[in-house]
Amino acid sequence: MNCGVVTDNARSSGRRSAVYEHRGTRAVQRMVEYAPSTGGLALWIRHIDTGPEDTRGGRGGLVAANDGVSIYYGPDFDHLSLAVQTGLVAHQVLHVALRHPQRLAELQRLTGDVDRELFNICADAIVNSTLSHLNWLELPAGSVLLQDLLTASLLRNESPDKALLEWDVERLYRAVDDRQASGGGKGSRRGGRGRRPDDAGASRGSHDAEAGSTGPKQDGPRASRARHFAGAILRDLLPAADSEHPEGEAEQAREWRERITRAHAGDGVHSMLRALLADIPKVRTPWEQLLRTQLARGLSMQPELSWSRPSRSYIANRGRVGGPAGRGGGMRMPWEPGRASSRAVARLAVLVDISGSVDNPLMHRFAAELAAISRRLEARVLVVIGDEKVREVRFFEPGRSNLHDLELQGGGGTDFTPLLAEAQRHGPDMAVFLTDLDGRVDYCPPFPVLWAVPASAEHMQAPFGRKLVLE
Repeated sequence: MNCGVVTDNARSSGRRSAVYEHRGTRAVQRMVEYAPSTGGLALWIRHIDTGPEDTRGGRGGLVAANDGVSIYYGPDFDHLSLAVQTGLVAHQVLHVALRHPQRLAELQRLTGDVDRELFNICADAIVNSTLSHLNWLELPAGSVLLQDLLTASLLRNESPDKALLEWDVERLYRAVDDRQASGGGKGSRRGGRGRRPDDAGASRGSHDAEAGSTGPKQDGPRASRARHFAGAILRDLLPAADSEHPEGEAEQAREWRERITRAHAGDGVHSMLRALLADIPKVRTPWEQLLRTQLARGLSMQPELSWSRPSRSYIANRGRVGGPAGRGGGMRMPWEPGRASSRAVARLAVLVDISGSVDNPLMHRFAAELAAISRRLEARVLVVIGDEKVREVRFFEPGRSNLHDLELQGGGGTDFTPLLAEAQRHGPDMAVFLTDLDGRVDYCPPFPVLWAVPASAEHMQAPFGRKLVLE
């Protein structure tokens, strides 16, 4: 009996030792010593040693990598100096804290195409610039800094502090990724429309590949320069461990945001973070939920006064007050109007800019969401399609809107005025305009307008109404 107890205790002790002792232990201790709060972020993360057979590190084998939940250490990690080990562990800790593997998976779900290497370069640049001010750790040779990547790839000169406060990994990736589909496919829906110059170097090329395009995408000048500049970095972002459970992403992002904020405040000038980054995990409400809320408010049956029917209180008191109504006593009340629904069927106008503003995967998600909303609210849907002029007008009865079958071929410029004027002829209660906001408008309709724009047009200003970014 006693021997069994001793054996169990020994096994329990061995398990505790395995949990708290790993190849990165000394580096974590050094981080906590110099930056107790931000260094302590490492204590929220699992640390796992791997063997030489682990091939997840790609060429050269795995040195240190993460999947957004755990940090993995390869045998080569032991051969590094303590300062470089500390830099690598701090680097991996910030990848996990900033949710980079999960955000890569989310961007993949949204766009359908993400170059993992380019995303890794962008994420590494942000993390390295965050840590570059610390003299008690050393970043590995070949590490890319954000300000240097901006100069090399986007030809922009910015200070480290300004760059960290401006660029998050999604925006940086979209700016760097200017790959174009190769092959003899149908190409883009843009037709003859030229690409708009953009100071940030942001490109929508990675989001404009159509189903008809064939062949792998070829690097544009920005992607090519980024790859060449960052050729020596470690590919350390593994597939997200919890990618099969995206429903918990918002809660995890909220928790890590709070941890980072508290840790940065706790360490003050000793913080591992140069500043509170633009890349800090954001707790975003899904655009589908925002769209449902906005349309429910705009299309709900709003009651209005009706002078043809009395109010319920007037009926209950039989038109009198101050005495028994049944005996004819009391004073006669003034007529009190009741309320009635303002319309029989809600009417929603969906305006679609086909001059190259929205790619097919996002259009399909948008169409499915609109169909569900119109069915739930029993709204009649008017669809107006066009670019510089109206190309097609369709009507759908409640719950029967289907944008999947629409032919979205267009080109040239964009003028919102004809589409808005056409919608006004049918008297909608509300309109949703799917566009990138790159066009002119000379008309403000009397009905509310919700501008639904892709993430690449987030910086554009809506001429009126409200803007909803579809991410």
